[in-house]
Amino acid sequence: MKLLIIEDEAGLRENMTTYFNDDGNICENCSTLSSAIDKLVNYNYDCVLLDIGLPDGEGFAILDFLKKNRKDEAVLIISARNSLDDKIKGLNIGADDYLTKPFHLAELKARVASVYRRKASNSNNNLIFNEITINLPGRTVEVNGTNIIFTRKEYEMLLYFIANKGKVISKNAIAEHLWGDEMDMHNNFDFIYTHIKNLRKKLIDAGCPDYLKSIYGIGYKFSAL
Repeated sequence: MKLLIIEDEAGLRENMTTYFNDDGNICENCSTLSSAIDKLVNYNYDCVLLDIGLPDGEGFAILDFLKKNRKDEAVLIISARNSLDDKIKGLNIGADDYLTKPFHLAELKARVASVYRRKASNSNNNLIFNEITINLPGRTVEVNGTNIIFTRKEYEMLLYFIANKGKVISKNAIAEHLWGDEMDMHNNFDFIYTHIKNLRKKLIDAGCPDYLKSIYGIGYKFSAL
């Protein structure tokens, strides 16, 4: 799993980071609300461990940010606050679980595994990238809740890009994946340029940023950066 720990207590933050990294996870951390938002803008995580008492604001703002930006990270609140009101508020606005400090790291690990399994089982039918939601069984695409019509190749191309988000993909790899043996019928990559141009236009017209980056001389990268 890829985890983000948002915790302002340095000792606890480092202990959690080391514990999860040693267990084979990719674990990043930060100590403020602003730095957490920066990370969540630029990267996707499987699970967020969230302290709600941060030096520059309430951690509850992270839950509002995730919901507003249609991000699907599982969230486990870890807090010294033991009031019922805080627990109910956190769970009502999007947290998947609430663990009160102090706690044993073994229990934290079990809670993280539990919320991640639950989140994954609920989203198996959807592939989500920021405001884009692809329903895999239905082969439909929504942007900010609005259904967008794509051709079969545009849909397959979008699916391929999102599944490989952040990676530079060569034109040859795109052609081989989407056209297979049919690519031998083409003398150049004009057919790829046409599909990418149409895919990009439909996404931008639907309200997306321009996620499709041209990498000169190589191919393309689908990325929020």
